[in-house]
Amino acid sequence: MRSIVYSQPGDSSVLSLVDRDVQEPGPGEVRVRVVVSGVNPTDWKARAGGTYGDGLPFPEITPNQDGAGVVDAVGPGVDELAVGDRVWLYMAAASRPTGTAQESTVVPASRAVRLPDGVSFDVGASLGVPAMTAHRALTTHEQGPARLDPGALEGRTVLVAGGAGAVGHAAIQLARWAGATVISTISSDAKAALASAAGAHHTVNYRSDDATGQIRAIAPDGVDIVVEVSIPQNAALVADVLANHGVVSIYANNGGDEAPLPIRPNMSINARYQFLLLYTIGDEALSAAAEDITAALQDDVLPVGDDAGLPLTRFALEDTAAAHDAVEQDAVGKVLIDVQGE
Repeated sequence: MRSIVYSQPGDSSVLSLVDRDVQEPGPGEVRVRVVVSGVNPTDWKARAGGTYGDGLPFPEITPNQDGAGVVDAVGPGVDELAVGDRVWLYMAAASRPTGTAQESTVVPASRAVRLPDGVSFDVGASLGVPAMTAHRALTTHEQGPARLDPGALEGRTVLVAGGAGAVGHAAIQLARWAGATVISTISSDAKAALASAAGAHHTVNYRSDDATGQIRAIAPDGVDIVVEVSIPQNAALVADVLANHGVVSIYANNGGDEAPLPIRPNMSINARYQFLLLYTIGDEALSAAAEDITAALQDDVLPVGDDAGLPLTRFALEDTAAAHDAVEQDAVGKVLIDVQGE
């Protein structure tokens, strides 16, 4: 099979296309014929040394956590999946050498989730890191909910920072599905159009002189949940618009590794700042996210593409290095790799 591998951390030039033997799944594992692989910032950052540092725990690693395809073999003890099942994958390369930038990958059965009939492999490959991170960000409020379904966020207001990004896109879609009023902060008219296409009820340009006033006009009592991509940049605005007992779910460090937080404004409203990382949130949270996302898929809630507010940029498998570079250079929308035909 064709596979992209790297044997040392570095820039995208360390990636190479090789021919490898197809692996057999072990106990509790499945093998998936990958149709589409999704690329996220975490993929190029891991390849560059952000996960393992200067060394690697495996002789070779195939990158990319997310993807979609068809189960073509199951290992002993796997009852929940069968050969021929269409699935979406998450965390394929988490503490494993078997990412999705290859024609066939072996993963724990828990990381392969059935893709509902009629849902495309493009959608499946766009879930994983972005959608599961968004799910976690929307379920950290001290008063709940811990799960998402229609009505779970009824009466709540959610502010999604950077609604044109992949996590922001999924957060808008899931929050609206769950019944929230959704505001998204953006930096341009073009990104406002993307956030609106995803389902945001309101968009506010954070570069506006009166972003706080605009958000407060929409949510006089403040926003209940902030899905935050850049707390170093947005700390003051967030403190000004957060509701009493509001939560700020921080999933990225865009803008820097340190952020000064205004103490008194946050203290006066009992604010909660919740940091989150998909790879350490635990199996219970991952399982809940997978189940709720699949339910949302059945309601046609997570479409991708231009009309849905998440433009797709495609690469061939042999061009995986260029795909990583595109994500590192902040390509708008979602970057996908066409691994092989359906």
